[in-house]
Amino acid sequence: MSTARKPMFKVRRSRVHGLGVFATRRIRKGTRIVEYLGERISHREANRRFARKAADDNHTFLYSVDRGVVIDAGVNGNDARFINHGCDPNCESVTEDRRIFIDAIATIQPGEELKYDYSIRRDKDDPANIDAIYACRCGGEGCRGTMLWPPKRPKRRSGKRR
Repeated sequence: MSTARKPMFKVRRSRVHGLGVFATRRIRKGTRIVEYLGERISHREANRRFARKAADDNHTFLYSVDRGVVIDAGVNGNDARFINHGCDPNCESVTEDRRIFIDAIATIQPGEELKYDYSIRRDKDDPANIDAIYACRCGGEGCRGTMLWPPKRPKRRSGKRR
């Protein structure tokens, strides 16, 4: 009899976007699920690679580790690159020793899709339709409609409200 444990997840088609990662067995809250792997490159190289893409292409496997390193899971990446964004996530990304891990923040049942909040950074030079480019299709109850960090709220002026 085999003592090998059933894998925690498998990659298959997703209603959220393209491929997704789905639990094959119960994953307890707090479980470290997978490391996000790929080629480790500089931000300059990541920007060069991203610049070659169409302006309305939101598909990326680039993950910023810190100010010096980006992981490009499109090169030598693993199945972690297929975990989709979700506004009501059941996972989170954790940075330890300049490595990225995906941990369960809730107990995940077999067949459930793994999701974490991408929280993609907004930049000053983003096009006007950036929220549409990075539209969220997670379908969650608390969906904010975008994979981007929420925009900064305008500062309130002091004085009377109208």
